[in-house]
Amino acid sequence: MIPRQSIQGLVAALLCVGLPNLVFAETKYQIATYSELLGWETDKHVEPLEAFVDFCVDISASEWKPLCAYAAIEPDAKPFFESFVTPAIVQPDRNAVFTGYYEPVLEGSLARRGKFQYPIYKKPLGVSPRDPDPTRTKIDEGALNGRGLEIAFLDKPIEAYFLHIQGFWQINLTNGKSTRVGYSGENGHVYRSAPRELVRQGEVSYSQASIQGLKAWAKKNPDRVRQVLKLNASYVCFRKIDILEPEKGPLGALERPMIALRSTAREPKYAQTGALVWIQKGGQHAIRRLIIALDVGAAIKGPQRADIFFGTGDKAGKLSGKTKDGGRMVVLLPIQIANRLAPNG
Repeated sequence: MIPRQSIQGLVAALLCVGLPNLVFAETKYQIATYSELLGWETDKHVEPLEAFVDFCVDISASEWKPLCAYAAIEPDAKPFFESFVTPAIVQPDRNAVFTGYYEPVLEGSLARRGKFQYPIYKKPLGVSPRDPDPTRTKIDEGALNGRGLEIAFLDKPIEAYFLHIQGFWQINLTNGKSTRVGYSGENGHVYRSAPRELVRQGEVSYSQASIQGLKAWAKKNPDRVRQVLKLNASYVCFRKIDILEPEKGPLGALERPMIALRSTAREPKYAQTGALVWIQKGGQHAIRRLIIALDVGAAIKGPQRADIFFGTGDKAGKLSGKTKDGGRMVVLLPIQIANRLAPNG
């Protein structure tokens, strides 16, 4: 094993030599200490270190590359983090909002038959500004039919709609096989929240404006579902992911498997995708652990905003659907970078 002091000195030297600024260098930070991170001492640091070794090679910022190289030979996880990265609080340090998402599991068919009548599509090719992608209404009326774009057919329009929101699903097919689908593109029209519209119309309360709430409303109002969903002109297309490893999560923005309760969607401006983030989430199911920013989301904006990945299946769905809590977020940066971005501590 290489002495920690030698590694740290070499990493420091490498980090100080003519490297470009981070893409989020204009963001304000405040240096923190590990003693300020509630739960740090009891976290299972080996889990995020193993994930970091797998994913850090995909971090585009060159400042991380020396750490990635040495992470692979560092046997003691907690001292590794404490030696080479330092907590930096993104300012303003207030009004943190944590939500959750998961990978649902649905039943589907490769062909339209019986109850399976609602398609999900691949992204059409050859769309130009003069020939924009059709709206959700036009697609529901058959604008993409006959072009061989159907990936699968689902049995409920509400499930197809939530697939557009979640971004990835696992589908158990009628032929006994399973597949995953993931986001591939959008039609370019403005997103309009169906749950928010139901709140505006007085159909559901604010507390019911969730996946579970909208499903409950749809079950009571099956004849009105398509009408409400058409209020959102935005439409997401998908790609089929044939390699299915049940023990691993779906692919995030780095095209690597997401890890339940060890990965999150963040705005890259505030945490480089693939970087380390310490989360202190309150609420009924408190979370205090080191996770990896492996994903992004169109609605995940701001320095204190994160969407935590809870895993696959109904249990993960119930937990993520109940998650809307406050707390605190801290990014972990190489020491020299943190000192440069927050020179006054």
